[in-house]
Amino acid sequence: MVQTLQNFINGAFVTPAGTGSLLDIVNPTNGEVVAKSPISGQADVDAAMTAASEAFRSWKHTTPGQRQLMLLKLADAVEANSDELVEAQHRNTGQVRSLIASEEVAAGADQLRFFAGAARIMEGKSAGEYFEGHTSFVRREPIGVVAQVAPWNYPFLMAIWKIGPALAAGNTVVLKPSDTTPESTLVLARLAKDIFPAGVLNVVLGTGETGAMMVDHKVPGLVSITGSVRAGIAVASGAAKGLKRAHLELGGKAPAIVFKDADIKKSAAAIAEFAFFNAGQDCTAITRVLIEDSIHDEMVAAMVEHTKTLHTGSQNDEDNYFGPLNNVNHFKAVSAVVEALPENCRIETGGHRAGEKGYFFEPTIITGAKQSDDVVQKETFGPVITVQKFTTESEAVELANDVEYALASSVWTTDHGTAMRMSRDLDFGAVWINTHILLTAEMPHGGFKQSGYGKDLSMYGVEDYTRIKHVMTALDA
Repeated sequence: MVQTLQNFINGAFVTPAGTGSLLDIVNPTNGEVVAKSPISGQADVDAAMTAASEAFRSWKHTTPGQRQLMLLKLADAVEANSDELVEAQHRNTGQVRSLIASEEVAAGADQLRFFAGAARIMEGKSAGEYFEGHTSFVRREPIGVVAQVAPWNYPFLMAIWKIGPALAAGNTVVLKPSDTTPESTLVLARLAKDIFPAGVLNVVLGTGETGAMMVDHKVPGLVSITGSVRAGIAVASGAAKGLKRAHLELGGKAPAIVFKDADIKKSAAAIAEFAFFNAGQDCTAITRVLIEDSIHDEMVAAMVEHTKTLHTGSQNDEDNYFGPLNNVNHFKAVSAVVEALPENCRIETGGHRAGEKGYFFEPTIITGAKQSDDVVQKETFGPVITVQKFTTESEAVELANDVEYALASSVWTTDHGTAMRMSRDLDFGAVWINTHILLTAEMPHGGFKQSGYGKDLSMYGVEDYTRIKHVMTALDA
């Protein structure tokens, strides 16, 4: 029997008032419906915001140590229920189970523990007499209720990235998971149920319209989204109407710049794996490979050779390097990008559906693309990469920066000076050297330009969920 999912509001799972309409949750490995999800309406959003607002009255007075202990308990519960989380997410995403376990569940537990520690080390300007006869100090406070929208590419991990810093800083949360991948977030809510006070964490299911209701609601002081540029602009516009703060982690078009002194075989294998990890459904994934002209042909050949070992399309996910694209509409969109390639482009490998069931797509390498081509300029968000040549370091920088996105990049060289100059000149929020895509809780993640603003992870990410207040007292009062 296919389960009908429920919202999690004020510490309990409840049936939405909503519209009465239900969405099919589809397993993208085979196209089968695995659950039904409600489309929450204004009454549901109001209920979640009311619960979060009322909970904030007492939650804001908890000590950092109290919040730390609860986050640590949640991290332990996540680890203890790894198998259930993996299966819930696999049903919705088709991702390889072992990678969900290691890259999302285990990583998410670790990041919760980081945020738990971060709750206790907030920093600010030291108290002092900056005006004669008066002492000033700065309070760092929670913002209040935070509305958050998570994406479908890493549903569980992105939920952690949302709630971890918000709760650590003392906020309460209303979170909407993607309408195609809600189940692992609901398991997370159930695990949190007996750890956090009612109303501190609320999960509302629905479509983009539900998310817009959350953004437009008068209660939240900050709205946060991880998603497409189009969705980010809509959130920023909606937030602006109420003068709310916005936190946006959006798309990417990450370049990997390969210099002639790089280890070709090693670099080619690593770049292919970083590009096609999670079917390229990662805003930091390598999508453009810029190769110094003297090694272009050899590098392409090595990349193609290694890519052919990265299998997908099997109904046994242990046989796959990566799983399917998330949904049928996204599969059609990625397919359309490849079908619309201009004549100057050449498909070196891939370019087609993989397997007989589901939304699998072969890892695809394209050469001959021009800088102005859509496949270079626009985000595909699938297992499709382009390869271009450059002759000088300055040309490499120009080509790399000449897109609207500015989230992630990498440089492949054995020359220290080259690596340092490139890390200075590349206009991206992250620059990896001889590696790519790896993240750690202690370091910030976020981009510039059309990739949004605000940081996830690190103390910078926690500070984004706080406000600062100046307090001054007269010494002779």
